Amino acid sequence: MLSRDPLANPEPLIKRVYAYAAYRVGDGPDAEDVTSDAFERALRYRDSFDPRKGDPAAWLIGIARRSVDDFYARRQLTFSEPPETAASADIEGETARRLELAAALARVDERDRELVALRYGADLTARQIGEVLELSTNAVEVALHRALGRLRQLLSEGSTAAVHPAAEVKAATL
Repeated sequence: MLSRDPLANPEPLIKRVYAYAAYRVGDGPDAEDVTSDAFERALRYRDSFDPRKGDPAAWLIGIARRSVDDFYARRQLTFSEPPETAASADIEGETARRLELAAALARVDERDRELVALRYGADLTARQIGEVLELSTNAVEVALHRALGRLRQLLSEGSTAAVHPAAEVKAATL
């Protein structure tokens, strides 16, 4: 058994897991519950972490994915409705952008939503996403590129200006 503790520096991991959960279930109490559940599981299974298989962030996001699945199973919900979003300083503009993005994300398939959440919510690299999804880095990069293309198309259908989804996705998380 390796002695490296994957939860030795929890602060950045908490932020990443919460951001991922917020992408998947919406900001607020639900994302907090998913984050809490993921860390409870991580504490319970921390001895199973193997640093040779990946880094702590990818390991923890894998646990968070199961927590999200359990969240929806408990509530018997689907992602057919956009999640609620938190208010910001520029309430009108920020809310409109987030709602437009949430509506577009709700229209893409589950795999695309998962890729976007892992990349921009959890801020994982393509290599880390590959570890979580058991895919090659190249396969992740291609799938993410295609997912963003589909998202870009949906967003541009809703506005007259050309939209770059990666910038919109990243901006919506700030």
